[in-house]
Amino acid sequence: MENKITNTGTATITIDGKSYDLPIMEGSMGAPGIDVRALHKKTGHFTFDPGYTSTCSTESQITFINGQEGQLLYRGYDIESLAENSSFLEVAYLLINGDLPNKDQHKKFTSTITQHTMLHDQVESFFHGFRRDAHPMAMMCGTVGALSGFYHDDAHTTVDAARDMAIHRLIAKIPTIAARSYKYSIGQPTVYPDNSLSYAENFLNMCFSVPAEKYKISPTIARAMDKIFILHADHEQNASTSTVRLAGSSGANPYACIAAGIACLWGPSHGGANEACLNMLQEIGTVDKIPEYIARAKDKSDPFRLMGFGHRVYKNFDPRSRVMQKVAHEVLEELDLQNPILDVAMELEKIALEDEYFVEKKLYPNVDFYSGIVLSALGFPTSMFTVLFALARTVGWISQWNEMLEDPSQRIGRPRQLYSGATPRDYVPIDKR
Repeated sequence: MENKITNTGTATITIDGKSYDLPIMEGSMGAPGIDVRALHKKTGHFTFDPGYTSTCSTESQITFINGQEGQLLYRGYDIESLAENSSFLEVAYLLINGDLPNKDQHKKFTSTITQHTMLHDQVESFFHGFRRDAHPMAMMCGTVGALSGFYHDDAHTTVDAARDMAIHRLIAKIPTIAARSYKYSIGQPTVYPDNSLSYAENFLNMCFSVPAEKYKISPTIARAMDKIFILHADHEQNASTSTVRLAGSSGANPYACIAAGIACLWGPSHGGANEACLNMLQEIGTVDKIPEYIARAKDKSDPFRLMGFGHRVYKNFDPRSRVMQKVAHEVLEELDLQNPILDVAMELEKIALEDEYFVEKKLYPNVDFYSGIVLSALGFPTSMFTVLFALARTVGWISQWNEMLEDPSQRIGRPRQLYSGATPRDYVPIDKR
């Protein structure tokens, strides 16, 4: 990876009356960073930043977020433009390679992915080792990690062809694993990939087709699924992406690295947010109860919180939610569902966009709010929400992993700590304690 970071000045830090100069580094967009790599050598001090909220862990050219302006760019392209005009596989190519593909590149990439969608028959047998009530994320995490036992080419960190193969296999097989996890959890037979279908169509067919009846794929639903994948493909250095990079920094097998990302994403504070949002809608239950819950949300002493509103990163409107809002209404119109939970969601959306309290605090509906509605309307249980998130995010994870391996400044991750435990003490034999 070509380094495009420039030194734009010097920051001076004073410790116990002594001053030290540290370089200020600046990228092509966003806030500059102070290079503290030499801080400990110069001063004997480390920085203390729990959660790394003020720390740049890496240089990256893949995704850019401006939370104040509500901006999300993939390789410089606005997320709303990509969702409106691109396909998921075209976006996947962009994230991995840096540029949108031409016709020949797109055809070759799509063909390669399509040819690797099948799972090894022994991988299929893994699912029978899980309990029927196992969470689909548990099955996905375990199965993706197990792929490292089938594809253990050590050249994936040094040889381009081996690395490309790992990238293509992961993008191709993740939908098959996700759909297989769903089918197993509901007790239905496996539906194998269909190479005549698009990426999103194939996934929907594997999830909802049954041997007794042909599944009719709605173009509106397939396009909605494709947009969901695009919107969730990458999101800068979040917890799961940083986990993949940290695992990959040791030279670990790429399938094991992605499994680590899936495990991190499973957390309710990360990938489980849309599931928490739907649970909230179910708790509210009916439209007539919304004013009561709105009042509770405004009461700081009440433990109830409205899920799916506002975002830790976006201090303005989440740009992904504008796309998902449109998708949600298109899907609901296409399916013409009569569901009280969806009625609650639509009324809650209306109130949140007009209520002075929400507008003033910029608590706009975020992507999790709308994606939970859409996935529920499509027929996915809440246990599958994070699985679909992981399916889409695999493209981002593998792009970040690939970029990390090409970065000449990359080193194995080794965060520091402030130790607050016991100071040295003498061992006392057990009969004298």
